[in-house]
Amino acid sequence: MDNKIDIKTGKPIDKTYLELDLPEPLRYSLKKMKDTLKEIEKGNKTNDLDSNYCELQSDINAAEVENMISSEQAAYLRSKYLGL
Repeated sequence: MDNKIDIKTGKPIDKTYLELDLPEPLRYSLKKMKDTLKEIEKGNKTNDLDSNYCELQSDINAAEVENMISSEQAAYLRSKYLGL
């Protein structure tokens, strides 16, 4: 992780810390999405993208609504893994 700090926010510039300490269902769906994206990057065909995308989006939404993750974490995950 990069140790550089944003002077305005006081938070690390490298936002990967927002992926730490996620609830188990979200960690599981995130891992599935990462695995699917790796397969696509390798040029392999997969039928899992749509279902994994929807599952991850649902798990992010549920974790945010249930206050298991912050809105900042949810926005980061949506942006990084769902392109939203």
